[in-house]
Amino acid sequence: MSSALYALGRWAARAKWLVLAVWLLLLAVLATGALTLGKGANAPITIPGTEAQDAITSLSHTFPEVSGTSATIIVVAPEGDDLESDRYRDAVLDVADELDPLPGVSGVLTPFGTGEAAAANTEISPDGRALLMRVQVEGEMTSVDDVTIDGIAAATDALRDRLPAGAEVSYGGEMFSAAVPGLSPTEAIGVVVAFVVLILTLGSLIAAGMPLLIAMIGVGVSIAGLFFVTAFVDLTSTTPMLALMLGLAVGIDYTLFIVSRHQEQLRAGLSVRESIARATATSGSAVVFAGLTVIIALIGLAVARIPFLTALGVAAAAAVAVAVLIAITLTPAVLSMAGMRILPRKHRPTAVVGDDGEGSSAEPIVPEQTRADRFFAGWVRGATKRPVITILAVLIALGVGSIPALQLRLALPDATSLAVDDPARVTHELTGEHFGEGFNAPLLLTGSIISSTDPLGLMDDLKREVERVPGVAEVPLATPNQGADTGIIQIIPEEGAHAASTTELVKELRSHHDEWEDKYGVSLAVTGFTAVGIDVSAQLMTALLPFGIFVVGLSLVLLAMVFRSVWVPIKATLGYLLSVGVAFGAVVAVFQWGWLSEVLNVSSTGPVLSFMPIILMGVLFGLAMDYEVFLVARMREEYVHGGDAQRAIQRGFVGSAKVVTAAALIMIAVFAAFVPAGDPSIKVIALGLAVGVFVDAFIVRMTLVPAVLALLGERAWKMPRWLAKVLPSFDVEGEGLAREIEHAEWPADMPNARVASEKLTLRGAGSNVQARDVRLADGEALVLDPRDAAGLPLAQALSGRGRIVAGTLKVDGLLLPERASSLRARSAWAGLDTLRQALRDAPTLLVLDLRSAELAPLSPAAVSDARSALAAWHVDRGRDSAPPILVVLGGREAAERLLPDGHTAVSLSPEHAERLDPAGHLDRIELEGAR
Repeated sequence: MSSALYALGRWAARAKWLVLAVWLLLLAVLATGALTLGKGANAPITIPGTEAQDAITSLSHTFPEVSGTSATIIVVAPEGDDLESDRYRDAVLDVADELDPLPGVSGVLTPFGTGEAAAANTEISPDGRALLMRVQVEGEMTSVDDVTIDGIAAATDALRDRLPAGAEVSYGGEMFSAAVPGLSPTEAIGVVVAFVVLILTLGSLIAAGMPLLIAMIGVGVSIAGLFFVTAFVDLTSTTPMLALMLGLAVGIDYTLFIVSRHQEQLRAGLSVRESIARATATSGSAVVFAGLTVIIALIGLAVARIPFLTALGVAAAAAVAVAVLIAITLTPAVLSMAGMRILPRKHRPTAVVGDDGEGSSAEPIVPEQTRADRFFAGWVRGATKRPVITILAVLIALGVGSIPALQLRLALPDATSLAVDDPARVTHELTGEHFGEGFNAPLLLTGSIISSTDPLGLMDDLKREVERVPGVAEVPLATPNQGADTGIIQIIPEEGAHAASTTELVKELRSHHDEWEDKYGVSLAVTGFTAVGIDVSAQLMTALLPFGIFVVGLSLVLLAMVFRSVWVPIKATLGYLLSVGVAFGAVVAVFQWGWLSEVLNVSSTGPVLSFMPIILMGVLFGLAMDYEVFLVARMREEYVHGGDAQRAIQRGFVGSAKVVTAAALIMIAVFAAFVPAGDPSIKVIALGLAVGVFVDAFIVRMTLVPAVLALLGERAWKMPRWLAKVLPSFDVEGEGLAREIEHAEWPADMPNARVASEKLTLRGAGSNVQARDVRLADGEALVLDPRDAAGLPLAQALSGRGRIVAGTLKVDGLLLPERASSLRARSAWAGLDTLRQALRDAPTLLVLDLRSAELAPLSPAAVSDARSALAAWHVDRGRDSAPPILVVLGGREAAERLLPDGHTAVSLSPEHAERLDPAGHLDRIELEGAR
């Protein structure tokens, strides 16, 4: 990974204007597509397959009058007025006539209508002061025509003008229960705070502006792409806002990590281009890993098997992926444009021209220890001085902070989450005040009655059954449809949609399904907007456990790959769970208990957004792994470069704490900016993330982690050998890259060798084998005897397929095992029968396996065909390409017969191979990258 990113960083620095042009062109293309083809992110929150959702879908075909969505207009008369007077009656009926022709309106129900226009569920309140008008609209609430929405608002104003002074009229209902999220000036405060933090961290306006600029371009690409995708896929209104929030936060942070490392290396004396390449390789590797953890966790939301949540997770993951890609491509390009100006003026040395044509320091700059360095040095000393006390204090504090999470309740947002003066919120509260909260949460019981010979009598019988169910306040409607094949029963609960009693009522009604089916022959389903919300919340709560197992298991595996340790992943995962617990606790305290509700502009308290926990867990997991990687990777880097465990903790902490602190503060600022004036669906997620990032970065990663590592000592960096062999290595610290740079001019005795090895030990068949040193020049073919214990393992290693235990091997300029994957892509392995097929892709290296040819002499025809194929292989590569490398696994005599003219056979004799015991000393000094 680090080697590939090193090459990418060098290329992007050279092709800086091309890289910038490609990203700007992509932004322009996606923005054009979004503006011309995008349909907007307004899909409803549904879960196909649940009882409530399936019943609503069925009603849209059998009973369209009660399917779709609805709006409510409430009229509250002044004290002493008679609602049934002609003035009120005429005004209401006139407005009903004006509403009826609006697009999509299938019916307007009032207490004063006749026949189908009159319904018991649109009655006058028990106190005689309020009446309701129901406007039934076809389709889902997010697809209602703007003309209809504006028409309902205008009709409400007209009704208010026609009624006596003091009469209160407001519109709302299901159709207006959710607002479309939008940006507000408050979100810009987060960007301003981020800019201030960047200036303090990087010390330069150019350096501070770069992460913001690059993150903005990335966010623009992401959001434009999402709205373009809405031409083909339905997305909820929360999706682009979450993608914006995440893309902005991680985009700034990821670029910050690379820019900070670049500045550090420039001060150490590296040239601009070399520093860009190395920063992209080292910090870029950590960025890729951190981004992958966020992406995998977000895509893991599919574990819940809820379509809208899966789409939301994939969209947010796409925004993070764009942030990663733009960080490792556009950042090197822009850094190349900035040159030495990326450093504060006082740190810019007198520039000299390096070999790459870029400016570099005449000599390394060693800045004085800053006040921040001294502060963080004291922090880590305090955390590790008495690690047991630190660990216990953190566990107790975070445990107490997690206690409110035990009372977490979930629900979909309704009108109570809107602003206090929003008409839908006013209507909701007036309805609850005059009719009871249950009128804001009606349920529908529906089923097929096609087999009934007395539909009206059947519906009356079912109505009486339902009225006896505990929790039912009223059953205002029980009727068949016009075709008498479907019946509906409207049920008014005693309390509102978010009340626990309403959830219990839904369960109780469903528990009578079998009883009523046996008694009346009707299979009844509970549905309605309230029931859908209850089903969504229940399924999301059920999905928390499998998703939590997925995330925890993922973190253990990924961190074990990165840190080659058992204890580091365990403590990182436990720390993540503590952060999640405190984040949930803060959400409950603010949004359910009402703590700081006025300060944070929380308009009402109650159950929190249903999909908040699973999204918060996924996103916070990725962000927590960011800080774990950037902080602990620096500690491990100090350790593997020869430092003792305790000193590595302190040096690594001081070296990375400043950047981690800045990154965390930026994230907190961005998330917190969405809380005061944010959409209700976004602000609860934003608050949880802001608290979670604060706790995870400053308490868990920067306090608990050093204490745990200090307590573990050397054991923190150990891993069982069997596990090290199973898990692939993810070189985040750039150890492999450092080794490649060190061997750039190796071997000194033959720098242009096509193949070179030294003190090479390979994994053979059940044992380790030491191979003879190799130097192979252009025009030479290496012949390996299959009887030699090192023959086959060396052939496998030369093609990038074998395992190197110790020593140094370089093939075609690629150092192994670091570049084994690149070598595999360039190499081929073939016998005589598959030779021509293997050469079609013009590999750089070919292993010609002649072991089967040893059993029978080669025919003249086979030899001639092989020679011509190999000769053509050399010619086809062209004059500008390096000559290909030929490795023959077979006897020297057969190899010499097959070699094209002008080639020399270089043979390794069996007597030079030394067999080593599997438990020998070489096994104990295995290369880290070879695992």
